[in-house]
Amino acid sequence: MSWDLFFKEVANKDYAKSLKTLLDQEYASFNVYPPRHLVFNAFSLTPPENIKVVIIGQDPYHEPNQAMGLSFSVPSSTRVPPSLVNIFKEIESDLGVKMKNNGDLTYLAKQGVLLLNAYLTVRQSEALSHRLSEYEQFMDDVLTFINNLQQPIVFLLWGGFAKKYQKRITNGNHYVLTCVHPSPLSANRGGWFGNRHFSQANDFLTSHGIQAIVWEN
Repeated sequence: MSWDLFFKEVANKDYAKSLKTLLDQEYASFNVYPPRHLVFNAFSLTPPENIKVVIIGQDPYHEPNQAMGLSFSVPSSTRVPPSLVNIFKEIESDLGVKMKNNGDLTYLAKQGVLLLNAYLTVRQSEALSHRLSEYEQFMDDVLTFINNLQQPIVFLLWGGFAKKYQKRITNGNHYVLTCVHPSPLSANRGGWFGNRHFSQANDFLTSHGIQAIVWEN
């Protein structure tokens, strides 16, 4: 099933109608990120049949010129945020590569890395301001849909928020890796650096005859 069919089914649900009304009001009344046309950017860039890896974030960056509809990603003109700095450090040490100072992760989305935030929008300067039950119902539907895909998929669940979704991944074809969140507060306590999630994800994919992700930007 394509995302188009998935969204067509979802659109008829009460929570989706409620969410659309609420977002219409929010975008009309406040500065909300990402820009409205990028809210579903992760889905646009990574069709279901291409999904190899799923990375779950919480909600978008809430300052100007940051959120672009992909978890952890910022436009190339924007300073790389601290969590993404730590992600890049781990990619470098894990894979022996050198990352550019460019936080745009579109290159990963196009390779099959679904960069998914649980809450797709946020008011400026108000983290978790769109922590809505409607988004939680949408996330349930998205994860049910992805869990039912039969191609092998790696789920990278970083931090307590993301780890709570582990119980939703019941398809034996898929593989789940968990660790602490890459934010400095968590990562510097230990458990992030040296997790080797990027090489482990690629090992899993290649062991199933699937092309590895080029994590280097």
